[in-house]
Amino acid sequence: MSDLESEYRLDYFEEEDFQRRECTECGAHFWTRDPDRETCGEPPCEDYQFIDDPGFDDEYTLEEMRERFLSFFEAHDHERIDPYPVAANRWRDDVLLTQASIYDFQPLVTSGQTPPPANPLTVSQPCIRMQDIDNVGKTGRHTMAFEMMAHHAFNTREDADEEYAYEGEVYWKNETVQYCDEFFVDMGVDPQDVTYIEDPWVGGGNAGPAFEVIYKGAELATLVFMSMEQDPDGDYEMKDGNRYSPMDTYVVDTGYGLERWTWVSQGTPTVYEAIYPETIEFLKAQAGIEHTEEEEQLVHRAAKLAGHLDIDEAEDIEAARDNIADQLGVETQRLLDLLRPLEDIYAIADHSRTLAYMFGDGIVPSNVGTGYLARMVLRRTKRLVDNVGADVPLDELVDMQAERLDYENRDTIRSIVRSEVEKYAETLERGGRKVRQLAEEYAERGEPIPTSELIELYDSHGIQPDMVEDIAGEVGATVDAPDDFYSLVAERHDSAEALETDDSEDERLDDLPETEPLYYDDPYRSEFEAVVLDVFEREEDGEEVYDVVLDQTMFYPEGGGQPADHGTLSTDDQSVEVVDVQKRGDVVLHRTTDDPGKGEFVRGQIDMERRERLMAHHTATHVVVHAARRVLGDHVRQAGAQKGTDSSRIDIRHYERIDRETAKRIERVANEVVRENTSVQREWPHRHEAEEKYGFDLYQGGIPAGENIRLIHVGEDVQACGGTHVNRTGEIGAIKLLNTERVQDGVERLTFAAGEAAVEHVQDLEDDLLATAETFDVAPSEVPETAERFFTEWKERGKTIEDLKEQVAEARASGGGDGEEVEVGDVTAVVQRLDGDMDELQATANALVDEGKIAVVGSGADGAQFVVAVPDGAPVNAGEVVGELASMVGGGGGGPPDFAQGGGPDAEKLDEALEAAPEVLREVASA
Repeated sequence: MSDLESEYRLDYFEEEDFQRRECTECGAHFWTRDPDRETCGEPPCEDYQFIDDPGFDDEYTLEEMRERFLSFFEAHDHERIDPYPVAANRWRDDVLLTQASIYDFQPLVTSGQTPPPANPLTVSQPCIRMQDIDNVGKTGRHTMAFEMMAHHAFNTREDADEEYAYEGEVYWKNETVQYCDEFFVDMGVDPQDVTYIEDPWVGGGNAGPAFEVIYKGAELATLVFMSMEQDPDGDYEMKDGNRYSPMDTYVVDTGYGLERWTWVSQGTPTVYEAIYPETIEFLKAQAGIEHTEEEEQLVHRAAKLAGHLDIDEAEDIEAARDNIADQLGVETQRLLDLLRPLEDIYAIADHSRTLAYMFGDGIVPSNVGTGYLARMVLRRTKRLVDNVGADVPLDELVDMQAERLDYENRDTIRSIVRSEVEKYAETLERGGRKVRQLAEEYAERGEPIPTSELIELYDSHGIQPDMVEDIAGEVGATVDAPDDFYSLVAERHDSAEALETDDSEDERLDDLPETEPLYYDDPYRSEFEAVVLDVFEREEDGEEVYDVVLDQTMFYPEGGGQPADHGTLSTDDQSVEVVDVQKRGDVVLHRTTDDPGKGEFVRGQIDMERRERLMAHHTATHVVVHAARRVLGDHVRQAGAQKGTDSSRIDIRHYERIDRETAKRIERVANEVVRENTSVQREWPHRHEAEEKYGFDLYQGGIPAGENIRLIHVGEDVQACGGTHVNRTGEIGAIKLLNTERVQDGVERLTFAAGEAAVEHVQDLEDDLLATAETFDVAPSEVPETAERFFTEWKERGKTIEDLKEQVAEARASGGGDGEEVEVGDVTAVVQRLDGDMDELQATANALVDEGKIAVVGSGADGAQFVVAVPDGAPVNAGEVVGELASMVGGGGGGPPDFAQGGGPDAEKLDEALEAAPEVLREVASA
């Protein structure tokens, strides 16, 4: 008997004459109104029954089904809320992409720290599940992009020990199942045909009973009752092997797959025809795919059976294909020839929608995080388009989905896709050489190229497994490519590091009260008084350091990329310097040069010159980001920032390099905001009000906790920010963009100076310009032209020197040198010492080869160096000769058969090595 069996015995089931049964096929327990039902109804226990026999009164499009669901729950007293972005890392630090509607409310709402935006609520949340990427197109039912229609209720127990942001019970299991039943009836379903399978849910340290809701063979809803937390002494042992206990908060977490409901309403062979009909027909036409009536029937029958296929579960995809072919009475190869182009088209349609979601919500392709995942999907989609022979630009396909999803930034989306396709082509050209080299190595070993190498090739060069197979086949190598390859790749990147916590602080911190922050009251105030609550004395790097805790402070602790304030703490007897300030939880630690004394009354003095420079740079950071978005587009988001006193930097997500002209435009827009002298406003609204009004772009610099968040308004720019700022933008003085650089693919760094630091930077540039003008003995305005002239003359002199070296080399080769000539087979070899640089050695060797001679040229100008060059047809390998000679002087070298170089440190043995060169040449030739 299950530990949770009692959790599934609902009053609603008893009132509605449900019976609990055990599936005769899989053994799962389920609830049904049908007294004769023996199986749970889910494949493979039963086949799909809705294909060609739609399951509802009417057929629905995605848009119509979404509205039907949300309207139903609105009519049942749920408040409809807008969906969140697919980039869950906008409001969470532990995940990258939104994979379920409950992600919208984790961790702050589900833990009870903050209230939900409504209670109860309903939403249709766009989601992306990268782990399904390899199933898309093949199973007939998997989509990587999908919408999870849902209704949620957030409850707390009456006997809860703590206070939470919501209280009492809204509704629980009975009402949730009843809502589900009533929605089915509202859609024209006989409730006797619906089964509720018991399937306990576990995830992220929480657990609870859950139902999978099955109708006509399709799982249409999951009803999760999140009510437990992991506890080694808990009463309930769950399927993960851990024990769990009830927690104070308990949450109704439901999921109704929009695409699945739409599919069942239409009864199409696969889900893809139901949700991407126009795209599929367009792609089939572009790819020239036409089927006979008999082929259409075969594809149709195969679609019904494909529902049993799941690549992340099927150990052998080929065996699964063979099984389907056997049931259809056809050869596997014929079936594959029919299905593979269609499967690629289905995947292209789904992936295009995934990309529209990603780029529409402002994700920029890069080599890390969500940007990496977007790039992976895009490259796979491009490869699929090429495979099926569809002559259509990828940006057009993505735009078709972006238009359907009603995104307003479609021009930016198309630009991103075009830019990425160009980069991909360049990457493939570079990576192809690496693949060939790797394939030759494994062919020599007689081993297949392993999965680990395939993943590394994909990560480094974007080379996909089928491309590796093509190249490997040319050199006789094979490839060990798993069917879930893209899921494995996504697994490496589809996570986010949680914030690290520092457990090393003294336990005394736990007993200290919260430090009252005064720095928000008046950022221009420089003095305050406080009481020393405690002093932590430590030894670091052999020196005593002191962390002082005050009851209140004007010192700003380091955070959000803003360095800490400096200053002094003074008593009647002494003054100690504050050299750093850090926050640990709610307690602020002031690092000082001495111990001011626990219990002492101190006067704090802020270094206001430093504070004001930091304030100017922090406000300027907001201005620069705002200016970048105005110039580059709304997709621009902060990827990191560091403020300073002399300069600051801001990293932004953007898909192209920022050139000089674009940087100047950003600088001009930023200084327009400064000149407007706009008021810098601060407010502390409720987080849900702020998110509803401004969206998740608020969280450019991190995700704050708490019900109320601090917003900084700088003109049109609004961000959640805990830093100190000037009161008006005019106080910044000026903003000077110092540099732009790409710090990683998809991330551009803007370095700038503000206020006094900007003036100092311009003065430093002037000093450099004047010094250069003085050196050239010209006016400052003539420096660029003069520098260019000097550079041109320098290059021309260098070219003249090279020409002279070549003439000297040709003269030596034609008899002007003192080299020894020897015969190697039918070819003359010249062995010559020439104490020049490597350029001279190479030029002399090339000149000798032009005359049809083997060249062995040595120099003692810098150690011992050799160049060996061999004309076509000569029986000598230059790399082997150089290797032998270099070993005689304590070094090494090598190269291709026609030209090689090397050397060693022992110049005294150079002549000895050159004397041995004729014999080395003959040995290499005879070998």
